Amino acid sequence: MIRKDRLGFHFRSGLSVGPYVLDFYCAEATLCIELDGEQHQGRENHDAARDAWLASKGIHVLRIPKLDLFEDTGLVSGRWVREVTRLCEERSGRSSWEPREGTRLRRNDDAF
Repeated sequence: MIRKDRLGFHFRSGLSVGPYVLDFYCAEATLCIELDGEQHQGRENHDAARDAWLASKGIHVLRIPKLDLFEDTGLVSGRWVREVTRLCEERSGRSSWEPREGTRLRRNDDAF
């Protein structure tokens, strides 16, 4: 979904920010995407404190249940792709179809 800049925004994985490691981070949009699996059950208070700390640094956190990415129809994962794209566009101030400053235009037929 977000690998190889397919949404028009660059994400890094495993980025350390303070005491935390972010699953995926887009610096341009100051957006962190966390894929929550079973290990997050019962850790809601920890996750909320982590999200608050990141918010204090200007980083918005979007938590996506990992199981949503494996459902059969693609409707749920498609909804998440649209939400990530919307947040990136809103937070960066540019459309996903506009090139980032200093980048070349390239053909992007496959969003997934």
